[in-house]
Amino acid sequence: MGFSMAAFSFVIIFIFGIILLNILTSIWAYRDAIRKGNSKEYALIVLVATLFFPIIGLIIYLIIRNE
Repeated sequence: MGFSMAAFSFVIIFIFGIILLNILTSIWAYRDAIRKGNSKEYALIVLVATLFFPIIGLIIYLIIRNE
């Protein structure tokens, strides 16, 4: 029988939510890097790293960011 329309809709909404969460955490990391006084180049690297490697990039940023 395959996927029903409700299951397909749930999968699409779930994927959209994951992508949205990825974008929001990347923007947060970029703004946090700027707020902490880092250069815009560093903040851009943080943004790209968290966009393309969401879990690992965010974990690494949280470890290396200065307080």
